[in-house]
Amino acid sequence: MPLAKLPIKRLEPLLRKFLSTKEYGETKKYIRELMTCKKRGYLTKIDLIKVCRWKSPRAIQHIKSNSEKKILKITKKAFHTKSEKTRLEYLTRLSGVSVPMASSILMLTDPKRYGVIDIRVWELLYKLGIVKTNPGGANFKFREWYRYLMIIRYFAKKFKVKARDIERTLFNIHRRYQKGKLYANL
Repeated sequence: MPLAKLPIKRLEPLLRKFLSTKEYGETKKYIRELMTCKKRGYLTKIDLIKVCRWKSPRAIQHIKSNSEKKILKITKKAFHTKSEKTRLEYLTRLSGVSVPMASSILMLTDPKRYGVIDIRVWELLYKLGIVKTNPGGANFKFREWYRYLMIIRYFAKKFKVKARDIERTLFNIHRRYQKGKLYANL
């Protein structure tokens, strides 16, 4: 879905104008429940199903096909590595976990450092000329996710907020200037 003309053509002033640190109620509940997983060092199958229900319920059968043992083993490795590339590679080994789903796992367990990548925020960044690849925002690769992560972390540090706050603000800007009815049910 295309975006209408944005009132500001640069990302920093656009973020400054619309920045919000208020989390959505349902998401706040999920973050509260799932942040303990990061401290514990792994996800259970129930935890992964919660992430799926929050991000993309249509992937639920794929998510459920992962064994408890596989989920525990993979998420333990993902949460303990220092490499973002390795972290993403581990998470996407789980059935039903694409790059956007992996970014959701990371955001719901550590909103200070992570935000969710999806077509909407990517389309906005593309329109602003901040990202130059994948105009359709489909089938994200590590390089695109990492570029996105560096952008949201940069602005999170600059504005002294969480990476999630920057990501959610981008999502809200997209929703505000979206042409069409993609967000009619939100």
